[in-house]
Amino acid sequence: MATENKTAIVTGSTSGIGRETVKALAKADYHLVLPVRNMEKGKQLKKEIEALYSSQQVRLVECDLESLKSVQNFVEVFRAEYTQLHLLINNAGVWFSKRELTEDGFEKNFAINHLSHFLLTKSLLDIIKKTPKARIINVASEAHKFGQINFNDLQSEKSFSSFKAYGQSKLANILFTRKLSKILEGSGVTVNSLHPGVVNTSLFDKMNGLIKSIFKFFMITPEKGAATSIYLALSDEVANKTGLYFKKCKAISPHKNALNTTDAEKLWEISLELTDLN
Repeated sequence: MATENKTAIVTGSTSGIGRETVKALAKADYHLVLPVRNMEKGKQLKKEIEALYSSQQVRLVECDLESLKSVQNFVEVFRAEYTQLHLLINNAGVWFSKRELTEDGFEKNFAINHLSHFLLTKSLLDIIKKTPKARIINVASEAHKFGQINFNDLQSEKSFSSFKAYGQSKLANILFTRKLSKILEGSGVTVNSLHPGVVNTSLFDKMNGLIKSIFKFFMITPEKGAATSIYLALSDEVANKTGLYFKKCKAISPHKNALNTTDAEKLWEISLELTDLN
């Protein structure tokens, strides 16, 4: 499973599932280019990885997914230094219990979980397509089942529910995956999404105490939560599988709302507009 000279980007790498994922990729000889909001945590991670794998390089680039400009800056840095991208894992995720806006004026669940990853992926797509057997992995959630894409209120201005807002953003991850897989047909690039499980990470930090206490009954460790991401990144079994949704390293059918081709097309076009990619 060694992967000499391959390059990977993983968002949300300094804690939880992302941290375990990048450690596995480092072990598999990936060169890691990590967009990091908290550089102190990033430096600690870099030090830990390079202590374990002395030949492994970790490149930290300051990036805050709350800002589309920051994502664009990361893309510019990457494009200036690299000509190939073998693996992109859109892993970072948030769950805000109250409606908050990014500096761009977008609702944070939707902006961070979907729009920033859409912008990152689309902006690097030409490099990814030039890379043999490249893979894109989007960390979604079974929470997509209680979400629907409300095209009349994407930013939850008329009505806000944390469950619906988070569910909508995770549903967007899967719709984005399915649309992107169609666009990439015949390119050799695969793109899949996954449910990591209910994982004991900082995702739940902003939830109220009662909800957190309920979720704790179902929580698994970050190590277990990262298993499907690592499987999709490294396993030969999925080398040619694309446009699928995985849970516990198995492809399963997502909720019917995630199979709506019309919604996937419309979300793609709106995302292009919101990120100024048109």
